[in-house]
Amino acid sequence: MKKITAQDPLTASADIVAENVEQLKALFPEAVVEGKIDFAVLKQLLGGVVEEREEKYGLNWHGKRRARQLALTPSTGTLRPCPEDSVDWETTQNLMIEGDNLEVLKLLQKSYAGKVKLIYIDPPYNTGKDFVYPDNFQDNIKNYLELTGQVAGGQKISSNTEASGRYHTDWLNMMYPRLKLARNLLREDGVIFISIDDSEVHHLRAIMADVFGDESFVGNVVWEKAYTANMTAQFISNTHDHILVYAKNTENAVLGRFDRSEEQIAKFKNPDNDPRGPWKAENLSAGKYYSAGQFEIAGSTGKLFLPPPGRYWRCNKEQYESWLADDRTAIPVLPLEAPA
Repeated sequence: MKKITAQDPLTASADIVAENVEQLKALFPEAVVEGKIDFAVLKQLLGGVVEEREEKYGLNWHGKRRARQLALTPSTGTLRPCPEDSVDWETTQNLMIEGDNLEVLKLLQKSYAGKVKLIYIDPPYNTGKDFVYPDNFQDNIKNYLELTGQVAGGQKISSNTEASGRYHTDWLNMMYPRLKLARNLLREDGVIFISIDDSEVHHLRAIMADVFGDESFVGNVVWEKAYTANMTAQFISNTHDHILVYAKNTENAVLGRFDRSEEQIAKFKNPDNDPRGPWKAENLSAGKYYSAGQFEIAGSTGKLFLPPPGRYWRCNKEQYESWLADDRTAIPVLPLEAPA
């Protein structure tokens, strides 16, 4: 028989407080700050009114309380089926929803809370003009109608430029409630992948730690988005973006692994088995001025294209035609235009 000492865990009763803290942490991770319960945040999450006070450790910004409350405010919208615009309506197992993503996330809570295995989002990177915001906070449905031009109103709509004075604040207020609702949808073994660039990756990690908890961080996947350096960059050519990965519960989440065999590596370097060997794709357009790089290229439907505004083809017409003849170019398959 094993002798039990005074220090043995078997001699102690269950730590009910610790168990309660763990349960609260699982339900409301944003209410746990450095291992302790922030009762003011917990009270707000349970629907109570919290008086203004000094915030504790964490990322704080003007409107954070309002953003948290926004995730808890019920939606007044509904989802309307569109069988006339659908494919295989009676048998399909796929669902595409069009609408304001905040409202849709709220509407999905009733049917899909705790049931989603994987979420991938590609939010605005906050580069200055990639999303617009309402200058005042009113009903969410009204904001959506204003932004999509479905109603006419006096509300001013602005691009989120650095000159707005609320550059990061507007982005954080937009992201926070959506991330909170997204977490509610995940299964216990669910994971979320979020694309972002250098401009907001640090803030995104901070609010993800707030919503999901520090321990839910799985990793930062840094992916090379461009093979060619930007020679016109002011300082360092940025050729990468980030994909942050968080789990609902890291003890339950499992990520698959890619086959790293020589055969798979060779297929990645030469996906079409080109007899000339491994190759990599490069963007035909460049930002550096090149007078000979202004000529038309025919697309897959015969439509002619010039370089994007402010950019130039990185070669002259003769070089392009030689690449085309040597099968060194890939032209995207573009849909036919609808008749006028």
